[in-house]
Formats: sequence, structure tokens, C-alpha cells
Amino acid sequence: QVQLVESGGGLVQAGGSLILSCAASGRIGRSFSMYAMGWFRQAAGKERDFVAAMSWNGGSTDYVDSVKGRFAISRDNAKNTVYLQKNSLKHENTGVYYCAAAAAYGTGRQLQYLEYNFWGQGTQVTVSS
Repeated sequence: QVQLVESGGGLVQAGGSLILSCAASGRIGRSFSMYAMGWFRQAAGKERDFVAAMSWNGGSTDYVDSVKGRFAISRDNAKNTVYLQKNSLKHENTGVYYCAAAAAYGTGRQLQYLEYNFWGQGTQVTVSS
């Protein structure tokens, strides 16, 4: 059984902050440190877009340009959890945020193009303007 469970979404005013968490269990949880982890956003009526990703050991990250300097991805392999700290939120950051796992190696810009095979159920983030 593979399970990724996101939490931490909610309603926040523009300029505010949120931290999302994604806890892994099952097959991913048993070998969490072997997976690259990513965060994706899907706005209403739109396709799911890449937001941020981190390599298996946390040594490399990748962000979509629009969130650089405002969002930070991190992971705690001992807790099988990946985080997305979101600061200076904007209305356009609204959407359902999904975490995903890729059993693949990548660094830098490669991370957003990995094949993410496992997905969570998503958590809604709404930024009021």
C-alpha cells in the first residue's frame, strides 16, 4: 500500500504564510529516502502544474520561477515527511496542492521532469486578495 497524505491547507490572506506537510507511509514510507519528492498545484479548471521538488537526500531543489524566493521545500527523512513553506502568498497561488513521489534520481531542473508515480489526495489552499 502506497500512501501520501497532505495537510496544512486552508484559507489565508494575501501576503500571509502557510506550511504544507506530506506524510508518506506504506511502501514509500519504508524507503522514503530513496524518493525524490515534489509539490504540484492545480487551480480550478486548469491543469496540474509543477511548484517545487527536492532530491532524495535533500541536496538539490527545483522551483517554478514564480515561487522562487517565496516558497521553500524541505524534507525530514526520519519522519517520512516533506514540507512546503509558502510565504508572501498571492491570489494566484490558490489551488489544490498535491505532493508526489518519484523513484528516480535527478538534480536541479531535472526534478520537475521526473516521472512522479505516486500522488496524495491534495489539500486546498485559498489565498484571498
